[in-house]
Amino acid sequence: MADDRQHPMLQYIINNPEAFAQNLAKTLEQAGKALAAYIEPREQGKIKNESTDELTGVVKTLAQVGEYWTSDPQRAFEAQSRLWSGYIDLWNSSLKRMMGEASEPAVETPPRDKRFADPDWENNQFFDFIKQLYLITSKWAEDMVHDAHGLDEHTRHKAEFYVTQIANAVSPSNFVLTNPELLRLTMESNGENLVKGMQHLVEDLKTGEGELKIRQTDPSKFKLGDNLGNTPGKVISQNDVCQVVQYTSTTTEVLKRPLLIVPPWINKFYILDLNPEKSFIKWAVDQGHTVFVISWVNPDERQAQKSFEHYMKEGILNTLDVIKKATRQSEVNSIGYCVGGTLLAVTLAYMARTGDNRIKTSTFFTTQVDFTFAGDLKVFVDEEQISILEKRMEEHGYLDGSKMSSAFNMLRSNDLIWSYVVNNYLKGKEPFPFDLLYWNSDSTRMPAANHSFYLRNCYLDNKLSKGEMEIAGETLDLQDVKIPIFNLATREDHIAPPKSVFVGSGCFGGPVEYVLAGSGHIAGVVNPPAKKKYQYWTGREPRGTLENWLKKAKEHPGSWWPYWDQWIRSNDDTLAKARKPGANRTKILEEAPGSYVMTKV
Repeated sequence: MADDRQHPMLQYIINNPEAFAQNLAKTLEQAGKALAAYIEPREQGKIKNESTDELTGVVKTLAQVGEYWTSDPQRAFEAQSRLWSGYIDLWNSSLKRMMGEASEPAVETPPRDKRFADPDWENNQFFDFIKQLYLITSKWAEDMVHDAHGLDEHTRHKAEFYVTQIANAVSPSNFVLTNPELLRLTMESNGENLVKGMQHLVEDLKTGEGELKIRQTDPSKFKLGDNLGNTPGKVISQNDVCQVVQYTSTTTEVLKRPLLIVPPWINKFYILDLNPEKSFIKWAVDQGHTVFVISWVNPDERQAQKSFEHYMKEGILNTLDVIKKATRQSEVNSIGYCVGGTLLAVTLAYMARTGDNRIKTSTFFTTQVDFTFAGDLKVFVDEEQISILEKRMEEHGYLDGSKMSSAFNMLRSNDLIWSYVVNNYLKGKEPFPFDLLYWNSDSTRMPAANHSFYLRNCYLDNKLSKGEMEIAGETLDLQDVKIPIFNLATREDHIAPPKSVFVGSGCFGGPVEYVLAGSGHIAGVVNPPAKKKYQYWTGREPRGTLENWLKKAKEHPGSWWPYWDQWIRSNDDTLAKARKPGANRTKILEEAPGSYVMTKV
């Protein structure tokens, strides 16, 4: 009798049928509310059904893959045979296991795949079979795309991306009945997890006003200016495009050259000022830099026609004027992050063409100026998709922040979408409070003119690297930029791949220090020295290929921040008396981080 109680399947039996039935009824009630929250804004015309265009694009792309395989009967037969061969291997290994014989799995689970971490994915034969069936099928689908000859590179890239998204969505880990951990939790709690999960779904649909806005963290635990973005400073200027924040010095002497930081406007600048332990801004202030940061406006229809030129002139060039007034220094060190770096590079080329030499060094964080190898975001960029996007942006004058947020999340959908679907809606748990994910979900809009220019001139036509981009009547050439460049890439970056950043290094006309940091687009940049995490590589000039550069590169443990600070000082280490915000009759408008960054979508 005792042996029966320990049978592994007993943990998947309902403890209290009556309580389970009641919770199931509550779950269905909440599901009805979720459906209503989804349908109501669509019936009222507040949300238009725009998914048809995306679905049509997916179907057309995958149809081209299917056409390759079905156009030749022999080829189609071989493809089917490969799939059935995998299934037969699985069936044979499962039969051996059922009979108590030693057997090897038909397919190995990827060691870093967190979806199948629960021991029962391996120990329980039912769940192990489902898992292997899924892995065999998804790998076969990926191979079908990879082996489809005759596809152009963009179509293949899109097909690979779509197949990955579909495979991630249909994973057995995403469903209660096929996930041992979820099924066990549901049985143990008599379905209470599903009731709570449906309540979370209703809340997220209401928060998104009919769009599903998945919570990645607990937003109630964070407040900008309090426990986020709280480095002391003042807003000393603002216009229709941005605010300028000057941070309060913490040293008696500072570098004579102030430091201008140009963050991306696709996200908010406080990624560089999450908290005192992680803040690059605070660290730079503590090293003796007089730090100025551009805080971009969260645009609405009033900024619809603000283009790259406006962001350059009213953003960067205007801020240089503000810095000169505040510090009486015209020579400046600059940093650009991601698309902020792309804008900074454009501005440098424009300044070189017009004889403006105020910026003396420039640092780029995970920035692309050549978009040949621009990574998975190129999936969303072709003439057809941009035209659809431009038509939508015409309605309001901007791209809603949730659209870009969804695109970025899809690049790592298992980590940033499906893990939260499972945690929030199926386990019924609250997400863990995490400052980085709070920032990640704090999305911003994009002005129509600006975003269209960026997609067409950079991702689609790659005009900046070709010397063909036109801004304010000037044709820009990055070879005109002769100032020293510090070009940081991160090894696991999906947004600005290290190869793309490396190739872009060759576009500039002056000396370039290429540095490769460990980790990805955010963690590789936001890596304070005190954490002693990751590593970085330095080497010779970035010429030839990244692979060859890496062979001779030197690896250093920990953060690249001190190395960068030494590089800045090697160009000019002249010191001056510390400056205070509000000096030289500069008007203080409000406390940092300012009101622009507070605006929600």
